Amino acid sequence: MHRSHAFRTAAAAAGAALSLALLAVPAQATTSRDNGIKGVSLAFLGRFSTGSVGAGASEITSYDPATKRAFVVNAQAGTVDVLDLRDPRNPERVTSLAAPGANSVAVSGGLVAVAQQAAKKTGQGKVTLFQAGSGKKLKEFAVGALPDMVTFGEDGRRLVVANEGEPESYCAGAADDPEGSVSVIDVKRGTVRTADFRAFNDQAEALRAAGVRIPGPGATVAQDLEPEYITVAGDTAWVTLQENNAVAIVDLARAKVRRIVPLGLKDFGKVGLDASDKDGKIDIRPRAGVKGMYMPDAVAHFRSKGQTYLVTANEGDGRDWDCHMDEVRVKDLTLSAETFPNAAELKKDAELGRLTVAADSPKDASGAYRELYAFGARSISVRSATGALVWDSGDELEQLIARELPKEFNADNEENDSFDSRSDNKGPEPEGVAVGQVRGRTYAFAGLERVSGVVAYDVTDPRRPVLADYLNTRDFAGSVEDGTAGDVGPEGVLFVSAADSPTRRPLLIVGNEVSGTTAIYEIR
Repeated sequence: MHRSHAFRTAAAAAGAALSLALLAVPAQATTSRDNGIKGVSLAFLGRFSTGSVGAGASEITSYDPATKRAFVVNAQAGTVDVLDLRDPRNPERVTSLAAPGANSVAVSGGLVAVAQQAAKKTGQGKVTLFQAGSGKKLKEFAVGALPDMVTFGEDGRRLVVANEGEPESYCAGAADDPEGSVSVIDVKRGTVRTADFRAFNDQAEALRAAGVRIPGPGATVAQDLEPEYITVAGDTAWVTLQENNAVAIVDLARAKVRRIVPLGLKDFGKVGLDASDKDGKIDIRPRAGVKGMYMPDAVAHFRSKGQTYLVTANEGDGRDWDCHMDEVRVKDLTLSAETFPNAAELKKDAELGRLTVAADSPKDASGAYRELYAFGARSISVRSATGALVWDSGDELEQLIARELPKEFNADNEENDSFDSRSDNKGPEPEGVAVGQVRGRTYAFAGLERVSGVVAYDVTDPRRPVLADYLNTRDFAGSVEDGTAGDVGPEGVLFVSAADSPTRRPLLIVGNEVSGTTAIYEIR
C-alpha cells in the first residue's frame, strides 16, 4: 500500500519559516492513516551558537529536568557549556564547567558526569562529577584511556564509561596502544571496576572467523577492540565496538564482558547505494559484490512487548594511523574475475572506482578481491538484545535525501555546494541516535552527520518501523566556514520527555559539532 508523510527542510537562518514538502516512500509500506499511527513532526524552536566553527564546540548533550538546563560538551574550549532552556526558543549560556579533554556528559539526579581524556590520549582518563545546580566540582574517578562516552544507569547509582583506547600509532616501536575497556563506577561508594577484553586475547582467530573485525597490526584483541557508545538497561550494558563491527554485552554487576557479538554484513547487491562522487548525479542502485559493515556509532534501547531492542546508527569508521590505514579505493585494487567479470568497467570513477572500502576485504587464492566491504550501512537498524538483526532501513535514508534535498544530495558537512561529495564514503552518515515515548508510541531519532538534519522513525513495532519525519535546519545558502549555515554536523542527539520539558512537549537537543550550535527541536 502507498503511504506518504510530511517532511520538512529549513534552508534559512534561525527563526525563518520551515517549508513543507511531501515525500513518497516505498509502496510496500502502509500509510500512517491505514496503520492507525499518528505520526510526529519536528519543529525548530531555537539554537545557541558558540561562534566557533569546525572545532567541536557543540558535541554531546545532556539535560537536567530540575533546573531546565542543558549541558553541552565544548571540546574546543575544554568545557561543558551550561545552557538555560527555560525558554527553549532563546537558549542562553549561564556558565561553563571546566573540563579539559571533555568527550561526553551525562546527567542524573542532580549530578553531572563528564568523561575527560588525558592530555595525551593514550594516558589514563577520568570522569568528574559536578552538581547540576551550582556547578560545584564534587569528585573524580580514574578510568581507562580515551573515555569517549559516559552514561548513568537507570537508577542513577552507577556510571558506565566506554574507554576507546585508541593507539598512538601502529608504527614499529610506537610507545602506546592502550586496551579498550568499560569502566563501571559505583557513584555512592566511589569505586571503579573495569570490564576488560583480556579473556578474549586467545580467541582472535575464532572472533575473526565469526565476523569480528580485528585489523590492528600487532595488536592483541584487548588492544584492538575500541568501545564507542553505550546503552544500559538494568545490569546489562550494550557497547558498540565501531571499528570492529561488533557489540559487547557487559554484565555490570560483575563488571565482566559476557559476549562479543559480530554485527554481520549488509548486502548492497540487494539494496541500493550511491557509490560515486564523480558521476555528477544521484545514482542509488544495487551493487553486486559490495557489502557494508554496519559499524554503528551510537546505540539506544527500548522495550516492546516485554522484550528489549537496540537501535543503532550505522555510521561506519575506518582507521587512518601512522603505519596503518584501513581505507582504499576500488579503482586501486585487483578484482577477482570470478566475482567481478566486468572489473575494468566497474573500476571507472562513475561506477565503483571511487568507493572507499576496507583494505582487509576478502581475497581469493591469487590475492584478488572477491568481495568489497564498504564502511557503514548508510542506515538505522533495530536489533534484538542478543544483537541479532531485526530490521534495517535499507537505502531509505539516501532515497529520503534524494527526494528532499536533491541539490544537496550526500553533501559534506565542511562546506555548502558539495553535492554528491560523500557518495563514495558513507553517504549521509547516521551517527547519533536517541529513543523516546511520544503519546504511547516509541520513536527513534537519528542525526545525519554529513548532510545534517534529524530523521524520526516510529519503532513501536520493532519489525516494521515507519519513517515519520525529517527536519534539516542547515542553511545551504550560507557559508559553513563563516558560521552562516545554520546547524551543521549533528553529533549528539538527546530526547527530553514531555514531563521533563519546559514546553510540556517532548524535545530533542542536538549538538552540532561543525557549526558549533546546539539546536532545540520540539516533537509535535
